[in-house]
Formats: sequence, structure tokens, C-alpha cells
Amino acid sequence: MLRIMVVEEDAERREILKQGLEKVGHQVVAEVQSTVRLAMLVSQLKPDVIIIDTNSPDRDTLEHVCVITQNAPRPIVMFAADGDARTIREAMHAGVSAYVVDGLSADRVQPIIDAAVARFEQLQSLRSELANAQTQLTDRKRIERAKGILMKQKGLSEEEAHRWLRKAAMDENIKLAEVADHVIRAARLLL
Repeated sequence: MLRIMVVEEDAERREILKQGLEKVGHQVVAEVQSTVRLAMLVSQLKPDVIIIDTNSPDRDTLEHVCVITQNAPRPIVMFAADGDARTIREAMHAGVSAYVVDGLSADRVQPIIDAAVARFEQLQSLRSELANAQTQLTDRKRIERAKGILMKQKGLSEEEAHRWLRKAAMDENIKLAEVADHVIRAARLLL
């Protein structure tokens, strides 16, 4: 069971969507008419999935989606009448996980939600891998800089400088990159 927030201006369509979601076992935690307070409501209610039904996503809607994607990422499904390729690209760039044109029907909602959740999880995994790679690269640069300082100041070879950093990290029970930061800071103080 997923906790779902529904954003739909039309009360009748909102109720049909709510009934369809509840019929397949989901809990609708909020029914919202517009995206104006969307970020705040997402922060408070923490839905698993957001479904937005609109004729065409306007700039404000896409900005609200973008804020959610940055602050509290979660799968977002958008049902729209606008099939313009540029609009679809803008929605996907803002953080929409699934953009469905002219397709809001109760029997199609579940597979679309499943696809949106899978795409969202894949994208989150890629973002996590990218963040880890960037952190490792930054750490590597700091370690290389610290080794250079040690090589120059202490007359060590590259291998000896690396061993020195590794031993200091083990002695202090901290990460190698943290030792590198200490060496870099100390070198700044001495210059």
C-alpha cells in the first residue's frame, strides 16, 4: 500500500481517482486542488507518490515539482492533456517520474505508478552513485595535495607520504581524507 497525494482541480475527477486508488489498496493521504502549497504539504504528509492531473503543466506547477524534487524527492506521476514534446521534457526535467498524455483511467493508474516508482528508484540510485563518485574524487584530490605537501616538506617519496597519511588516519581513527585536510590546514598556517 502506497500513501498517495492527489493534485486535481476538478472535484469529480479527484474523487474518481481517489476511489480508483483506494480500490487497488492505496491510501490517499491528501486531495489538493492546486500545487500552490504542494511543497509544504509534501513536507508535512510525506506521501510515497504524488499524482498530478492537469491539462498542461504551467510554469508554477513545474517550479513546485522542482522544489519537491530538490527538497523531498519522491515519485511524481503527471497526467496531462498536453502532449507537446517540449512540455514533456520540461516536466521530466523538473522531476516528474511518469508523464502520461490523455490516460487518466482507474485501471491504468497502478501500472503507471509502478513504472514511476521504478524509474524514480533508478534515478535516485544513479544520483547516489554520482554523489559517491564526486566525494571520492574530491577526497582523492585532497589526499594527493596532502601527499605533495608531505613530499615537499618532509622529503618523502609518494609511497612514503601515502603510508604516513594512512598511519596517521589509523592512529587517530579518522578517514584518510580528514588527515589530508589536517595536513593541508597545517601547511597553510606555516606559510
